Amino acid sequence: MSLNLDLRQRAMLQEMHVKVWWPLTRDVEAQPTMLPTALAQPSATAAVVAPEQAIAPQPQHAGATPRRANALPQMTGLPSAVPAETGVTPRSADLQRLDWRGLQQAVADCRACALSQGRSHTVFGIGGLAPQAMERPPVADWLIVGEAPGEQEDLSGEPFVGPAGQLLDNMLHAIGLDRHRQSAPGDDAALQTAQGCFIANVLKCRPPANRNPEAGEVAQCLPLLQRQIELLQPKIILALGRFAAQTLLQDSVPDVHGIPLGKLRGQVHQYRGIPVVVTYHPAYLLRALGDKAKAWADLCLAVQVRQDAG
Repeated sequence: MSLNLDLRQRAMLQEMHVKVWWPLTRDVEAQPTMLPTALAQPSATAAVVAPEQAIAPQPQHAGATPRRANALPQMTGLPSAVPAETGVTPRSADLQRLDWRGLQQAVADCRACALSQGRSHTVFGIGGLAPQAMERPPVADWLIVGEAPGEQEDLSGEPFVGPAGQLLDNMLHAIGLDRHRQSAPGDDAALQTAQGCFIANVLKCRPPANRNPEAGEVAQCLPLLQRQIELLQPKIILALGRFAAQTLLQDSVPDVHGIPLGKLRGQVHQYRGIPVVVTYHPAYLLRALGDKAKAWADLCLAVQVRQDAG
């Protein structure tokens, strides 16, 4: 896709308070010289703007086999980073046999931890281009992963619907993505070339008072997210904020839980062979307007990675 922005996209970026837009060249390593100064600061500088409390929380079909041949490896259990002393019983490997519709139902029926007692709705996720056979997963080359539902997300059952969600939509629109984009009925052929995006969270229920997720809660919800990824088979993952980044990268980045978010930015990580780009959570960007330019640089990097993947 091209980063030659039209007037609508420029208006969206202006709403993000990013004043200068430079297209990213094909050479990712050339990024610091091709982007404005505000976007090209080293990640070591960016690290100081990601305190532990900077990231606020956010904010169901039987089917055929996944649509792409390069299926992801099957889950082998919970990551070793989940503490054994949490007292939470890991989920059954039965999740590996669930299709998209079955996974949605599993999330809706989940009572695995105490978060289920206070929720209004579970938040499975939204987006992607729907194929004609609705039992299949939506087409989503992009997967955007946040932390947990917030109050408005709990009430609506949809991720990122408050002010942070509006900012996220503007960010996605600026690179040509739309969570509400729909394909024409029966237009399965068009789905082979279209780029859809799916938005999900690590946790599927809202933590009380929007507190940070606990290790036992992540331990119960992570297999659900892993199964979503296995079925969606995205070509790139955008991790929003510290919890999403640490959860997705805990098997590939040593000591990731001790690395500031700023130092995880500006590079391409991997989740089971899928490229992962880390950026700030939109809720944080609402409070730190100066870092919106850095988030735009992260989006440019993600677009470049997606383009290079073909």
